Order: sequence, then C-alpha cells, then structure tokens
Amino acid sequence: MAQRQVNPNRMELLRLKKQLVTARRGHKLLKDKRDELMRQFLELIRANRALRLKVEDLLASANQDMVMARAVMDTSTLETALMAGRESLALSIDTRNVMSVKVPVFASLFEVTGEIEGLPYGLASTAGELDQAIVALHEAFPVMLELAEVEKSAQLLADEIEKTRRRVNSLEYILIPELKEQIHSIAMKMEENERGNLTRLMKVKDMIVKQAIEKARLADLKGAV
Repeated sequence: MAQRQVNPNRMELLRLKKQLVTARRGHKLLKDKRDELMRQFLELIRANRALRLKVEDLLASANQDMVMARAVMDTSTLETALMAGRESLALSIDTRNVMSVKVPVFASLFEVTGEIEGLPYGLASTAGELDQAIVALHEAFPVMLELAEVEKSAQLLADEIEKTRRRVNSLEYILIPELKEQIHSIAMKMEENERGNLTRLMKVKDMIVKQAIEKARLADLKGAV
C-alpha cells in the first residue's frame, strides 16, 4: 500500500481521526444499503421466476391452440382472421425509487384484463381453437409487461449492488486501513518527538545543575581563600 506523506502534528492527527470516523460511518451505511439491495434483488428474482413460468405456460397454451387452429382451418381464412382488427399498442413508462435506484414502471394506456369483450373477426368461419389462442395471448400480455418490468428492475439493482460492493470493499480494505496506518505512524512519531524533547530537557537540566554545582564549588574555594 502506498504511504502518503503527512505532517506528524496534532492537527493532522485530529483531522485523520475525524476522517476515519466518517469513513467507518460511511462503510456501515453502504453495507446496510448493500444488504437491503440484496434483499430487494432476491425478491425480484423470485417474482421473475414465477412470472416467467406463468408466461411460458400461457404462450405454450396459445401456441398449442394456434397449431390446432391451423390444422382445422383453411390457411387463407386463418390469416384473414389474424389480420382483422389490428390495434396499436401504447405504453406509459414511469419510474419509482428503490434504495436510490430508479426502476421502471410499465403500464398500458388501456386496461388489460383476461377477458375479451369481442373478437376482431367473425366467428362463423373460425375455429374455437383460434379463439382460445387469442384469449391466451391476451392473458399473457399483462404478465409479459410485468415480467419486463421485473427483469429490468433486477438488472438495475444488480448494477447498483456491484457499485455498492466496490465502494464497501474500497473503504474496508483500502481507505480505512490506510487511515489507521497513518494515525498510528503520526502517533508514533509524536511520541518519539516527545521522548526526544524530554531527553534534551533532561540533558539541559543536568547541564544547569552541573554548572550550579561548579559555581558553588568555586564560590566555596574563594571563600576558603
């Protein structure tokens, strides 16, 4: 780890200690955020699995009914029925906040239910299997819309979890150890300086005492003479 040059004084020591307290607080907050993001992510994964299974079942049912319809209906009649009543699809896209992550909220601009009020083609020349396939696709649409929302939300949360994990690791394994090492280094240098100053003071004191004793001895000699 590269050691930054710092001034070994008391102000620098106090500054680094405050920075260490802030880093530890940020580390705890980021860990809490990461844990909550993981919880939300796992919930989305479970919801995604359930929705995906439901969509696959609905699409498999629609595909099976469509195969049966192709078997019992004339190709031109089937294609004419499928071309009838084309409608444009419009979606509204909004966002919601999940732990500082904006995830999408998809919704159709018209209410989609599992019931069809009227099929767009005449029923006289079409088979019931085609009706069942259309109904299955109609039921699958809102589930597919919800599945798209959940999958995109899970992707965004996964990206945020990775970013948060990197920040946590950076604080835990780089910044905090570096600050602790710098604080320890400054404290050791300050103690060494204090010991040096104390040693010099003791030497000066010894010199003063020695000079005082020498002066007293000279004074006694002069007095004796």
